[in-house]
Amino acid sequence: MRRTLPTLAGKKANPLAAKLWEYCNVLRDNGLSTAEFVEQLTYLVFLKMADETTARPSSGTKERAALVPVGYDWQSLMEKTSSGLGDQYRVILAELAKEDPATAVGTLFAGSQNRIPNDNLLRELIVDLIDAVDWNGLPFHLTADAFEALLAKSAEDIKTGAGQYFTPRPLVNAIVDAVQPRPTDTITDPSCGTGGFLIAAHHYILEHHADELAWDENRAIGSGRIWGQELVPNTARLAVMNMLLHGLGSATGQSLVETEDALLTQPSRHASLVLAHPPFGKKAAITAVDRNGVAGKEDVHYPRNDFLITTNKQANFLQHIMSLMEMNGRAAVIVPDNVLFETGTCSTLRRRLLDDFDLHTILRLPTGIFYASGIKANVLFFDKGARTEGKPNTSKLWVYDLRTGLQFSLKHKPLQQADLAEFIEAYLPGKPRTGRGETERFRCFSYDELIAREHLNLDITWEEDANLDGTHSAPPPGVIAREIVENLEAALSQFAAVADELGRDPLPQPDTQ
Repeated sequence: MRRTLPTLAGKKANPLAAKLWEYCNVLRDNGLSTAEFVEQLTYLVFLKMADETTARPSSGTKERAALVPVGYDWQSLMEKTSSGLGDQYRVILAELAKEDPATAVGTLFAGSQNRIPNDNLLRELIVDLIDAVDWNGLPFHLTADAFEALLAKSAEDIKTGAGQYFTPRPLVNAIVDAVQPRPTDTITDPSCGTGGFLIAAHHYILEHHADELAWDENRAIGSGRIWGQELVPNTARLAVMNMLLHGLGSATGQSLVETEDALLTQPSRHASLVLAHPPFGKKAAITAVDRNGVAGKEDVHYPRNDFLITTNKQANFLQHIMSLMEMNGRAAVIVPDNVLFETGTCSTLRRRLLDDFDLHTILRLPTGIFYASGIKANVLFFDKGARTEGKPNTSKLWVYDLRTGLQFSLKHKPLQQADLAEFIEAYLPGKPRTGRGETERFRCFSYDELIAREHLNLDITWEEDANLDGTHSAPPPGVIAREIVENLEAALSQFAAVADELGRDPLPQPDTQ
Protein backbone atom coordinates (compact mmCIF):
# COMPACT_ATOMS: atom_id res chain seq x y z
CA MET A 1 0.00 0.00 0.00
CA ARG A 2 2.55 2.56 -1.18
CA ARG A 3 1.46 6.13 -1.76
CA THR A 4 2.81 8.60 -4.28
CA LEU A 5 4.99 11.48 -3.14
CA PRO A 6 3.10 14.40 -1.63
CA THR A 7 1.95 17.40 -3.56
CA LEU A 8 2.93 20.44 -1.55
CA ALA A 9 1.25 23.10 -3.64
CA GLY A 10 -1.48 25.34 -2.29
CA LYS A 11 -4.59 23.49 -1.21
CA LYS A 12 -7.92 23.84 -2.95
CA ALA A 13 -11.39 22.72 -1.94
CA ASN A 14 -11.30 18.98 -1.30
CA PRO A 15 -14.43 17.19 -2.57
CA LEU A 16 -13.52 13.99 -0.73
CA ALA A 17 -13.22 15.85 2.58
CA ALA A 18 -16.64 17.40 2.00
CA LYS A 19 -18.16 13.99 1.26
CA LEU A 20 -16.60 12.39 4.34
CA TRP A 21 -17.84 15.23 6.52
CA GLU A 22 -21.34 14.78 5.11
CA TYR A 23 -21.33 11.12 6.19
CA CYS A 24 -19.82 12.10 9.52
CA ASN A 25 -22.76 14.41 10.19
CA VAL A 26 -25.19 11.56 9.50
CA LEU A 27 -23.45 9.36 12.06
CA ARG A 28 -23.17 12.24 14.54
CA ASP A 29 -26.94 12.55 14.33
CA ASN A 30 -27.05 8.88 15.35
CA GLY A 31 -24.88 9.28 18.42
CA LEU A 32 -21.29 8.92 17.19
CA SER A 33 -18.69 11.56 17.95
CA THR A 34 -16.43 12.85 15.20
CA ALA A 35 -13.51 10.99 16.80
CA GLU A 36 -15.48 7.72 16.72
CA PHE A 37 -16.37 8.28 13.07
CA VAL A 38 -12.69 8.81 12.20
CA GLU A 39 -11.82 5.62 14.11
CA GLN A 40 -14.35 3.56 12.12
CA LEU A 41 -13.28 5.23 8.89
CA THR A 42 -9.67 4.20 9.64
CA TYR A 43 -10.61 0.51 9.88
CA LEU A 44 -12.75 0.49 6.77
CA VAL A 45 -10.52 2.60 4.52
CA PHE A 46 -7.52 0.45 5.43
CA LEU A 47 -9.44 -2.70 4.49
CA LYS A 48 -10.50 -1.14 1.17
CA MET A 49 -6.98 0.08 0.35
CA ALA A 50 -5.56 -3.34 1.24
CA ASP A 51 -8.08 -4.90 -1.16
CA GLU A 52 -7.12 -2.47 -3.93
CA THR A 53 -3.41 -3.19 -3.41
CA THR A 54 -3.94 -6.95 -3.61
CA ALA A 55 -6.19 -6.68 -6.66
CA ARG A 56 -3.87 -4.29 -8.48
CA PRO A 57 -0.28 -5.62 -8.35
CA SER A 58 2.64 -3.31 -8.93
CA SER A 59 4.16 -3.21 -12.38
CA GLY A 60 6.31 -6.27 -13.08
CA THR A 61 4.78 -8.44 -10.36
CA LYS A 62 2.37 -11.30 -10.99
CA GLU A 63 0.64 -11.53 -7.66
CA ARG A 64 0.72 -9.87 -4.26
CA ALA A 65 0.05 -11.52 -0.94
CA ALA A 66 -3.05 -10.31 0.82
CA LEU A 67 -2.40 -7.67 3.47
CA VAL A 68 -5.14 -9.15 5.66
CA PRO A 69 -6.26 -12.80 5.86
CA VAL A 70 -8.88 -14.05 3.40
CA GLY A 71 -12.24 -14.18 5.12
CA TYR A 72 -11.39 -11.12 7.18
CA ASP A 73 -10.94 -8.72 4.27
CA TRP A 74 -12.94 -6.17 2.33
CA GLN A 75 -14.47 -8.75 0.02
CA SER A 76 -15.84 -10.67 3.00
CA LEU A 77 -17.65 -7.49 4.01
CA MET A 78 -19.03 -6.88 0.55
CA GLU A 79 -20.44 -10.41 0.48
CA LYS A 80 -22.49 -9.61 3.59
CA THR A 81 -24.04 -6.31 2.53
CA SER A 82 -27.48 -7.90 2.19
CA SER A 83 -27.45 -9.52 5.65
CA GLY A 84 -25.09 -10.17 8.53
CA LEU A 85 -22.92 -7.13 7.75
CA GLY A 86 -22.49 -5.95 11.33
CA ASP A 87 -21.65 -9.45 12.56
CA GLN A 88 -18.99 -9.90 9.87
CA TYR A 89 -17.50 -6.48 10.63
CA ARG A 90 -17.21 -7.41 14.31
CA VAL A 91 -15.56 -10.74 13.38
CA ILE A 92 -13.00 -8.92 11.21
CA LEU A 93 -12.17 -6.41 13.91
CA ALA A 94 -11.81 -9.11 16.55
CA GLU A 95 -9.48 -11.15 14.33
CA LEU A 96 -7.25 -8.28 13.25
CA ALA A 97 -7.03 -7.06 16.85
CA LYS A 98 -4.97 -10.22 17.51
CA GLU A 99 -2.19 -9.07 15.16
CA ASP A 100 1.26 -8.29 16.57
CA PRO A 101 0.98 -4.77 18.04
CA ALA A 102 4.49 -4.01 16.75
CA THR A 103 3.18 -4.15 13.17
CA ALA A 104 1.25 -1.46 11.34
CA VAL A 105 -1.84 -3.70 11.14
CA GLY A 106 -1.55 -4.54 14.84
CA THR A 107 -1.39 -0.86 15.81
CA LEU A 108 -4.30 0.03 13.54
CA PHE A 109 -6.66 -2.62 14.91
CA ALA A 110 -5.59 -2.84 18.57
CA GLY A 111 -8.75 -2.99 20.70
CA SER A 112 -10.92 -2.31 17.64
CA GLN A 113 -14.70 -2.38 18.06
CA ASN A 114 -17.71 -1.70 15.86
CA ARG A 115 -19.31 1.54 17.00
CA ILE A 116 -21.72 1.98 14.07
CA PRO A 117 -25.17 1.79 15.73
CA ASN A 118 -26.94 -0.34 13.09
CA ASP A 119 -26.36 -2.33 9.90
CA ASN A 120 -28.17 0.16 7.67
CA LEU A 121 -25.77 2.96 8.56
CA LEU A 122 -22.81 0.59 8.26
CA ARG A 123 -24.00 -0.54 4.82
CA GLU A 124 -24.41 3.05 3.70
CA LEU A 125 -20.88 3.88 4.89
CA ILE A 126 -19.33 0.82 3.22
CA VAL A 127 -21.24 0.63 -0.05
CA ASP A 128 -22.12 4.24 -0.83
CA LEU A 129 -18.97 5.94 0.45
CA ILE A 130 -15.90 3.78 0.90
CA ASP A 131 -16.38 1.16 -1.81
CA ALA A 132 -17.27 3.88 -4.32
CA VAL A 133 -13.82 5.48 -3.96
CA ASP A 134 -10.61 4.23 -5.58
CA TRP A 135 -8.47 5.21 -2.60
CA ASN A 136 -5.10 4.15 -3.98
CA GLY A 137 -5.88 5.70 -7.36
CA LEU A 138 -6.82 9.14 -6.04
CA PRO A 139 -4.24 11.96 -6.06
CA PHE A 140 -2.26 11.96 -2.85
CA HIS A 141 -3.43 15.32 -1.58
CA LEU A 142 -7.10 14.35 -1.74
CA THR A 143 -6.94 11.34 0.58
CA ALA A 144 -4.25 12.61 2.96
CA ASP A 145 -5.70 16.10 3.28
CA ALA A 146 -9.24 14.72 3.69
CA PHE A 147 -8.08 12.59 6.62
CA GLU A 148 -6.22 15.55 8.13
CA ALA A 149 -9.37 17.65 7.83
CA LEU A 150 -11.33 15.05 9.75
CA LEU A 151 -8.65 14.92 12.44
CA ALA A 152 -8.91 18.69 12.78
CA LYS A 153 -12.70 18.42 13.04
CA SER A 154 -12.43 15.73 15.71
CA ALA A 155 -10.03 17.97 17.66
CA GLU A 156 -12.89 20.45 18.03
CA ASP A 157 -14.90 17.87 19.99
CA ILE A 158 -14.54 19.17 23.55
CA LYS A 159 -16.34 16.20 25.13
CA THR A 160 -13.90 13.58 23.80
CA GLY A 161 -10.78 15.62 24.61
CA ALA A 162 -9.36 14.83 21.16
CA GLY A 163 -7.93 18.33 20.81
CA GLN A 164 -5.03 17.56 23.14
CA TYR A 165 -3.56 15.34 20.42
CA PHE A 166 -3.72 17.95 17.68
CA THR A 167 -1.16 20.74 17.21
CA PRO A 168 -2.15 23.59 14.85
CA ARG A 169 -0.64 22.71 11.49
CA PRO A 170 0.68 26.24 10.77
CA LEU A 171 2.70 25.99 13.98
CA VAL A 172 3.94 22.50 13.10
CA ASN A 173 5.04 23.67 9.67
CA ALA A 174 6.77 26.76 11.05
CA ILE A 175 8.73 24.70 13.58
CA VAL A 176 9.78 22.26 10.87
CA ASP A 177 10.81 25.15 8.58
CA ALA A 178 12.96 26.50 11.41
CA VAL A 179 14.83 23.26 12.19
CA GLN A 180 15.12 22.11 8.55
CA PRO A 181 15.07 18.29 8.75
CA ARG A 182 17.76 16.58 6.67
CA PRO A 183 17.77 13.21 4.85
CA THR A 184 20.51 12.02 7.23
CA ASP A 185 18.45 12.85 10.33
CA THR A 186 16.85 10.30 12.60
CA ILE A 187 13.61 11.97 13.66
CA THR A 188 11.28 11.13 16.51
CA ASP A 189 8.37 12.45 18.55
CA PRO A 190 7.85 10.76 21.95
CA SER A 191 4.27 12.07 22.22
CA CYS A 192 3.35 11.99 18.55
CA GLY A 193 -0.45 12.35 18.77
CA THR A 194 -1.79 11.93 15.24
CA GLY A 195 1.69 12.21 13.71
CA GLY A 196 1.70 15.83 12.57
CA PHE A 197 5.36 16.60 13.33
CA LEU A 198 6.63 13.36 11.78
CA ILE A 199 4.59 13.85 8.61
CA ALA A 200 5.67 17.49 8.25
CA ALA A 201 9.34 16.54 8.70
CA HIS A 202 8.99 13.83 6.05
CA HIS A 203 7.33 16.29 3.66
CA TYR A 204 10.08 18.84 4.24
CA ILE A 205 12.78 16.32 3.33
CA LEU A 206 10.95 15.24 0.18
CA GLU A 207 10.29 18.82 -0.86
CA HIS A 208 13.84 20.09 -0.32
CA HIS A 209 16.00 17.02 -0.92
CA ALA A 210 14.09 14.72 -3.28
CA ASP A 211 16.66 15.16 -6.07
CA GLU A 212 19.46 14.08 -3.74
CA LEU A 213 17.84 10.84 -2.58
CA ALA A 214 18.50 7.45 -4.09
CA TRP A 215 15.62 4.95 -3.98
CA ASP A 216 17.02 3.07 -0.97
CA GLU A 217 17.63 6.32 0.91
CA ASN A 218 14.06 7.44 0.28
CA ARG A 219 12.81 4.06 1.48
CA ALA A 220 14.96 4.26 4.63
CA ILE A 221 13.48 7.64 5.56
CA GLY A 222 9.95 6.28 5.39
CA SER A 223 10.57 2.92 7.02
CA GLY A 224 12.56 3.48 10.16
CA ARG A 225 14.50 6.75 10.31
CA ILE A 226 11.30 8.48 11.39
CA TRP A 227 9.32 7.07 14.31
CA GLY A 228 7.10 8.07 17.20
CA GLN A 229 5.58 6.95 20.47
CA GLU A 230 2.04 7.48 21.68
CA LEU A 231 0.45 6.44 24.97
CA VAL A 232 -3.20 6.19 23.83
CA PRO A 233 -3.96 3.25 21.46
CA ASN A 234 -6.73 5.00 19.54
CA THR A 235 -4.52 8.02 18.91
CA ALA A 236 -1.65 5.76 17.83
CA ARG A 237 -4.07 4.12 15.40
CA LEU A 238 -4.93 7.47 13.84
CA ALA A 239 -1.26 8.40 13.66
CA VAL A 240 -0.35 5.23 11.74
CA MET A 241 -3.22 5.70 9.28
CA ASN A 242 -2.38 9.39 8.85
CA MET A 243 1.25 8.52 8.15
CA LEU A 244 0.35 5.75 5.67
CA LEU A 245 -1.92 8.12 3.76
CA HIS A 246 0.96 10.62 3.62
CA GLY A 247 3.37 8.04 2.22
CA LEU A 248 5.21 7.40 5.47
CA GLY A 249 5.64 3.77 6.54
CA SER A 250 4.39 0.49 5.08
CA ALA A 251 1.16 -1.38 5.72
CA THR A 252 3.06 -4.68 5.55
CA GLY A 253 5.89 -3.69 7.87
CA GLN A 254 6.59 -2.63 11.42
CA SER A 255 4.55 0.17 12.93
CA LEU A 256 6.34 3.51 12.99
CA VAL A 257 4.40 4.36 16.15
CA GLU A 258 5.06 2.47 19.37
CA THR A 259 2.05 2.41 21.67
CA GLU A 260 3.64 2.88 25.08
CA ASP A 261 4.49 5.36 27.81
CA ALA A 262 7.69 6.92 26.51
CA LEU A 263 8.67 8.05 30.00
CA LEU A 264 8.85 4.64 31.63
CA THR A 265 12.39 3.75 30.53
CA GLN A 266 15.50 5.50 29.30
CA PRO A 267 15.71 5.64 25.50
CA SER A 268 17.30 2.63 23.83
CA ARG A 269 17.50 4.57 20.57
CA HIS A 270 18.52 8.19 20.09
CA ALA A 271 17.59 10.77 17.47
CA SER A 272 19.35 13.65 15.79
CA LEU A 273 16.08 15.63 15.70
CA VAL A 274 13.29 15.55 18.29
CA LEU A 275 10.03 17.36 17.59
CA ALA A 276 7.36 17.21 20.28
CA HIS A 277 4.24 18.68 21.78
CA PRO A 278 3.80 16.73 25.01
CA PRO A 279 0.30 16.67 26.50
CA PHE A 280 -0.55 19.68 28.65
CA GLY A 281 -1.00 19.07 32.35
CA LYS A 282 1.39 18.80 35.26
CA LYS A 283 0.42 15.64 37.09
CA ALA A 284 2.28 12.44 36.15
CA ALA A 285 0.31 9.22 35.84
CA ILE A 286 0.62 5.87 34.12
CA THR A 287 -2.25 4.84 31.87
CA ALA A 288 -2.23 1.09 31.35
CA VAL A 289 -4.32 0.03 28.35
CA ASP A 290 -5.06 -3.61 27.60
CA ARG A 291 -5.73 -5.15 24.19
CA ASN A 292 -9.43 -4.42 24.57
CA GLY A 293 -8.76 -0.71 24.94
CA VAL A 294 -9.68 -0.61 28.64
CA ALA A 295 -7.57 2.03 30.38
CA GLY A 296 -6.60 2.39 34.02
CA LYS A 297 -4.64 5.28 35.53
CA GLU A 298 -2.49 5.59 38.61
CA ASP A 299 -0.06 8.16 39.99
CA VAL A 300 3.57 7.43 39.21
CA HIS A 301 7.05 8.49 40.16
CA TYR A 302 9.18 7.51 37.19
CA PRO A 303 12.17 5.51 38.52
CA ARG A 304 14.77 7.01 36.23
CA ASN A 305 18.22 8.05 37.35
CA ASP A 306 18.42 10.59 34.51
CA PHE A 307 15.45 12.56 35.90
CA LEU A 308 15.88 15.41 38.36
CA ILE A 309 12.09 15.62 38.70
CA THR A 310 9.79 12.59 38.70
CA THR A 311 6.20 13.79 39.19
CA ASN A 312 5.82 16.82 36.90
CA LYS A 313 4.65 15.52 33.53
CA GLN A 314 5.89 18.47 31.50
CA ALA A 315 9.28 18.39 33.19
CA ASN A 316 9.42 14.62 32.71
CA PHE A 317 8.95 14.96 28.96
CA LEU A 318 11.55 17.69 28.72
CA GLN A 319 14.05 15.55 30.64
CA HIS A 320 13.20 12.54 28.47
CA ILE A 321 13.83 14.55 25.32
CA MET A 322 17.19 15.65 26.69
CA SER A 323 18.11 11.97 27.07
CA LEU A 324 16.57 11.07 23.72
CA MET A 325 18.80 13.45 21.74
CA GLU A 326 22.03 12.11 20.30
CA MET A 327 25.20 14.19 20.54
CA ASN A 328 24.94 17.23 18.23
CA GLY A 329 21.22 16.59 18.02
CA ARG A 330 18.60 19.32 18.06
CA ALA A 331 15.10 19.64 19.43
CA ALA A 332 11.99 21.80 19.24
CA VAL A 333 9.50 21.23 22.06
CA ILE A 334 6.21 22.94 22.95
CA VAL A 335 5.87 23.51 26.71
CA PRO A 336 3.46 25.55 28.86
CA ASP A 337 4.63 28.68 30.66
CA ASN A 338 4.95 26.96 34.03
CA VAL A 339 8.00 25.02 32.83
CA LEU A 340 9.76 28.36 32.44
CA PHE A 341 8.89 29.94 35.79
CA GLU A 342 8.15 27.25 38.40
CA THR A 343 10.55 27.29 41.32
CA GLY A 344 12.28 24.42 43.10
CA THR A 345 13.49 21.49 40.99
CA CYS A 346 12.17 23.16 37.83
CA SER A 347 14.74 25.91 38.39
CA THR A 348 17.44 23.24 38.57
CA LEU A 349 16.15 21.73 35.34
CA ARG A 350 16.31 25.11 33.59
CA ARG A 351 19.90 25.52 34.79
CA ARG A 352 20.74 22.13 33.31
CA LEU A 353 19.08 23.15 30.05
CA LEU A 354 21.25 26.26 29.86
CA ASP A 355 24.50 24.60 30.99
CA ASP A 356 24.39 21.19 29.26
CA PHE A 357 22.44 22.24 26.16
CA ASP A 358 22.38 25.27 23.90
CA LEU A 359 18.95 26.77 24.52
CA HIS A 360 19.20 29.31 21.74
CA THR A 361 15.59 30.29 20.98
CA ILE A 362 12.21 30.55 22.69
CA LEU A 363 9.07 31.33 20.73
CA ARG A 364 6.37 32.75 23.03
CA LEU A 365 3.10 31.53 21.54
CA PRO A 366 -0.16 33.50 21.54
CA THR A 367 -3.24 32.28 23.39
CA GLY A 368 -6.29 30.99 21.55
CA ILE A 369 -4.44 28.66 19.14
CA PHE A 370 -4.91 25.34 20.99
CA TYR A 371 -8.06 23.32 21.51
CA ALA A 372 -7.34 23.14 25.24
CA SER A 373 -8.69 26.35 26.77
CA GLY A 374 -6.56 29.03 28.40
CA ILE A 375 -3.19 27.54 27.44
CA LYS A 376 -0.11 29.77 27.44
CA ALA A 377 2.79 27.98 25.80
CA ASN A 378 6.20 28.33 24.20
CA VAL A 379 8.45 26.51 21.77
CA LEU A 380 11.93 25.73 23.09
CA PHE A 381 14.65 25.27 20.45
CA PHE A 382 17.83 23.71 21.81
CA ASP A 383 20.85 21.69 20.69
CA LYS A 384 22.93 19.04 22.43
CA GLY A 385 26.70 19.26 22.33
CA ALA A 386 29.79 18.34 24.31
CA ARG A 387 30.33 20.76 27.17
CA THR A 388 33.66 22.48 27.72
CA GLU A 389 34.61 22.26 31.39
CA GLY A 390 33.61 25.37 33.29
CA LYS A 391 31.74 26.86 30.35
CA PRO A 392 27.98 26.63 29.70
CA ASN A 393 26.73 25.48 26.30
CA THR A 394 24.24 28.36 26.11
CA SER A 395 25.82 31.73 25.41
CA LYS A 396 22.79 33.68 24.16
CA LEU A 397 19.05 33.08 24.28
CA TRP A 398 16.84 34.72 21.69
CA VAL A 399 13.19 35.22 22.67
CA TYR A 400 10.54 35.94 20.04
CA ASP A 401 7.29 37.37 21.47
CA LEU A 402 4.35 36.27 19.32
CA ARG A 403 1.94 36.86 22.22
CA THR A 404 1.89 40.50 23.27
CA GLY A 405 -0.83 42.51 21.53
CA LEU A 406 -1.95 39.59 19.33
CA GLN A 407 -5.38 37.97 19.49
CA PHE A 408 -6.27 34.56 18.05
CA SER A 409 -9.34 32.35 18.24
CA LEU A 410 -9.94 28.90 16.80
CA LYS A 411 -13.29 29.90 15.35
CA HIS A 412 -12.93 33.57 14.53
CA LYS A 413 -9.22 34.12 13.92
CA PRO A 414 -7.23 30.89 13.71
CA LEU A 415 -3.46 30.94 13.49
CA GLN A 416 -2.25 31.08 9.86
CA GLN A 417 1.11 30.33 8.28
CA ALA A 418 1.55 34.02 7.49
CA ASP A 419 1.35 34.86 11.22
CA LEU A 420 4.63 32.98 11.72
CA ALA A 421 6.46 34.34 8.67
CA GLU A 422 8.26 37.11 10.56
CA PHE A 423 9.45 34.64 13.19
CA ILE A 424 10.88 32.30 10.52
CA GLU A 425 12.61 35.23 8.85
CA ALA A 426 14.13 36.35 12.16
CA TYR A 427 15.14 32.79 13.11
CA LEU A 428 17.42 32.55 10.03
CA PRO A 429 16.97 28.83 9.36
CA GLY A 430 20.16 27.18 8.17
CA LYS A 431 22.23 30.32 8.74
CA PRO A 432 24.57 31.31 11.61
CA ARG A 433 22.70 32.82 14.53
CA THR A 434 25.35 35.53 14.67
CA GLY A 435 23.45 37.13 11.80
CA ARG A 436 20.30 37.63 13.86
CA GLY A 437 19.18 41.11 14.80
CA GLU A 438 16.88 42.43 17.49
CA THR A 439 13.43 43.74 16.61
CA GLU A 440 10.39 44.86 18.60
CA ARG A 441 9.43 41.21 19.05
CA PHE A 442 12.85 39.53 18.99
CA ARG A 443 15.29 40.13 21.84
CA CYS A 444 18.61 38.58 22.87
CA PHE A 445 19.70 37.77 26.43
CA SER A 446 23.17 36.70 27.54
CA TYR A 447 23.82 33.71 29.79
CA ASP A 448 24.84 36.03 32.62
CA GLU A 449 21.58 37.96 32.30
CA LEU A 450 19.61 34.71 32.42
CA ILE A 451 21.20 33.21 35.53
CA ALA A 452 20.86 36.55 37.32
CA ARG A 453 17.07 36.36 37.05
CA GLU A 454 15.22 35.31 40.20
CA HIS A 455 14.76 31.53 40.30
CA LEU A 456 16.20 31.51 36.78
CA ASN A 457 12.81 32.51 35.42
CA LEU A 458 12.83 32.13 31.62
CA ASP A 459 9.26 33.38 31.15
CA ILE A 460 10.74 36.56 29.71
CA THR A 461 8.84 39.66 28.67
CA TRP A 462 10.10 43.17 28.16
CA GLU A 463 8.61 46.62 28.39
CA GLU A 464 5.63 46.84 26.10
CA ASP A 465 5.74 49.65 23.58
CA ALA A 466 2.82 51.20 21.76
CA ASN A 467 3.27 48.93 18.76
CA LEU A 468 3.06 45.74 20.81
CA ASP A 469 0.74 46.37 23.73
CA GLY A 470 -2.41 46.36 21.62
CA THR A 471 -3.86 49.53 23.18
CA HIS A 472 -4.67 50.94 19.77
CA SER A 473 -6.19 47.70 18.47
CA ALA A 474 -8.18 46.20 21.31
CA PRO A 475 -10.09 43.07 20.29
CA PRO A 476 -13.85 43.32 19.78
CA PRO A 477 -16.11 42.62 22.79
CA GLY A 478 -17.03 39.18 21.42
CA VAL A 479 -13.39 38.07 21.42
CA ILE A 480 -12.86 39.41 24.93
CA ALA A 481 -15.98 37.56 26.11
CA ARG A 482 -14.76 34.35 24.51
CA GLU A 483 -11.39 34.69 26.26
CA ILE A 484 -13.18 35.08 29.59
CA VAL A 485 -15.17 31.91 28.88
CA GLU A 486 -12.00 30.00 27.94
CA ASN A 487 -10.24 31.12 31.12
CA LEU A 488 -13.24 30.04 33.22
CA GLU A 489 -13.29 26.67 31.46
CA ALA A 490 -9.58 26.23 32.13
CA ALA A 491 -10.10 27.10 35.81
CA LEU A 492 -13.01 24.64 36.06
CA SER A 493 -10.85 21.89 34.54
CA GLN A 494 -8.18 22.58 37.15
CA PHE A 495 -10.74 22.44 39.97
CA ALA A 496 -12.04 19.17 38.52
CA ALA A 497 -8.53 17.73 38.62
CA VAL A 498 -8.13 18.78 42.25
CA ALA A 499 -11.48 17.21 43.16
CA ASP A 500 -10.45 14.02 41.38
CA GLU A 501 -7.18 13.87 43.32
CA LEU A 502 -9.10 14.29 46.58
CA GLY A 503 -11.23 11.28 45.74
CA ARG A 504 -14.41 13.15 44.93
CA ASP A 505 -16.39 13.04 41.71
CA PRO A 506 -14.88 15.56 39.30
CA LEU A 507 -16.92 18.60 38.43
CA PRO A 508 -18.95 18.25 35.21
CA GLN A 509 -17.41 19.92 32.19
CA PRO A 510 -19.47 22.65 30.53
CA ASP A 511 -21.03 21.93 27.16
CA THR A 512 -19.91 24.88 25.03
CA GLN A 513 -21.22 23.54 21.75
